[in-house]
Amino acid sequence: MLCPYSDTSDSDSDESPSNGISLGDGSTSPLKADSARRSRDSAGSIGPEIRGTRGRGRRTNTVSPTTPESTTDRVFIWDLDETIIIFHSLLTGGYASKYQKDAQNVVQLGFKMEEMVFNLADTHFFFNDIEECDQVHIDDVSSDDNGQDLTNYNFTTDGFHAAGSGSGNLCLASGVRGGVDWMRKLAFRYRKIKETYNNYRNSVGGLLGASKREQWLQLRSEIETMTDNWLTLANKCLTLINSRSNCVNVLVTTTQLIPALAKVLLFGLGGVFPIDNIYSATKIGKESCFERIVTRFGRKCTYVVIGDGPDEEAAAKSLTFPFWRITSHSEIAALYNALDMDFL
Repeated sequence: MLCPYSDTSDSDSDESPSNGISLGDGSTSPLKADSARRSRDSAGSIGPEIRGTRGRGRRTNTVSPTTPESTTDRVFIWDLDETIIIFHSLLTGGYASKYQKDAQNVVQLGFKMEEMVFNLADTHFFFNDIEECDQVHIDDVSSDDNGQDLTNYNFTTDGFHAAGSGSGNLCLASGVRGGVDWMRKLAFRYRKIKETYNNYRNSVGGLLGASKREQWLQLRSEIETMTDNWLTLANKCLTLINSRSNCVNVLVTTTQLIPALAKVLLFGLGGVFPIDNIYSATKIGKESCFERIVTRFGRKCTYVVIGDGPDEEAAAKSLTFPFWRITSHSEIAALYNALDMDFL
């Protein structure tokens, strides 16, 4: 199944459900079921098929800030939706149709998960502030950060929105919106997001709070049961790769960066995906993301792309990377066997 295209976590100990999947670092969650948030998804903020036409930041660092690790020999580049997690096909009913599940129940689980993703993104990741200022990588605006201590910083009253008032798009391509001071405030928000992710990547329950934590655990358990332990199978592969000192997991998703971070946490993937290893292809496409990853880790590494869709397949072919297609439970199991036997 693996064919080069040149030819063709740590977790909270009390958060593990009966099906055996660790819940400590995240699970599914819903998104606000109101029409405004529904339009967000259709416009591209969390859907897996969006080509980014939304946010336009003033500038981005063209090279990821992390220097290549000399000990890294193999980089596994993962797609998110329908590869590691089942999300989009829950909302559309596609999963229910394919696997003969109760469609109404499946779609309801998807909506609940969608709501929780947006709630986390808004409450803890400033998504209401920076939805239109989406970036490819968490450090893409770090050059505008002056390192100010944010311990007592008030994000609510810092004038971020006032500086960008007068236009529906706060991040114009020209970059003049708000000037240097405004960009610094944007960079502060991305720094805070990174700190929050790092602090709670293995303890999402603590971020959500007691009441929402229980809802989250229940929802995640229901989704895992409904999807016949899809995430459990995928997470076994991720964990095995993560245990190798010379291998690394990298995530490239067409979801906008901020909702993608929320998804990763809520699905319990924070332990296998450091925030520096998460990229959003919404604005620049997957091939450009792959090229950034090669720049970061170097051309001596072997790159393996794992996904379900034509985007990552075409990008892998363009760069002559091996591609492993995931469209069923059996293909995830086959991937794990190949990893376990050191074929990959």
